[in-house]
Amino acid sequence: MANVMILGAYGQIATLVRQRLLKETQHHLNLFLRHAERLQNVNDQRETVVDGDVTDTPLLTKAMNGSDLVYANLGNKGIENQAKSVVQAMDANNIKRLIWISTLGIYDEVPGAFGRWNHKMLDGGYLETYAAAAKVIETSDLAYTIIRPAWLSNKNIVSYEITQKGEPFKGTEVSRRSIADLVVNLINDPSQHIGQSLGVDQPNTQGDKPSFY
Repeated sequence: MANVMILGAYGQIATLVRQRLLKETQHHLNLFLRHAERLQNVNDQRETVVDGDVTDTPLLTKAMNGSDLVYANLGNKGIENQAKSVVQAMDANNIKRLIWISTLGIYDEVPGAFGRWNHKMLDGGYLETYAAAAKVIETSDLAYTIIRPAWLSNKNIVSYEITQKGEPFKGTEVSRRSIADLVVNLINDPSQHIGQSLGVDQPNTQGDKPSFY
């Protein structure tokens, strides 16, 4: 049994992870999010809820106390500052294990027509900020796993393959349930994929763009 901190706990993938951890494990969940009143069906026996902004480092540091690992499901133009705050809070609490959700394309690793489409769709500094946040994580002393999902779907399917940093990204899409499955597996066996940045896609979805575009 672990004490798992989930940052951005209202996110779609985080919600799927939370549901599975409550159903399949005995882990205690520390849920950190803005506007905590949005959370439904909080289990008072197994969940602790903190309303706050990740960039409030003193609050985050206090909330993180006692956690065994951190799963960060964050994102917006401030993600680099979010990453810095997470690293600082984890260091202050001597917590090493971090699972960090990023996005595809931060290393210019998406080839061909899909790579060009992806770059165009994520224009406006999005990729640059996510790349900067990933660099904060990668240059920290944390035992991190960065997850770079393909374009996300709500398909009721768990099917995914992994590419490593330095390898070309493969498919165009992946289900949120697949990413949640990977996160749950990493939480249940934190020794996997330490120090790795994983591209994650659904097999056989290569193309110029995702099927839902």
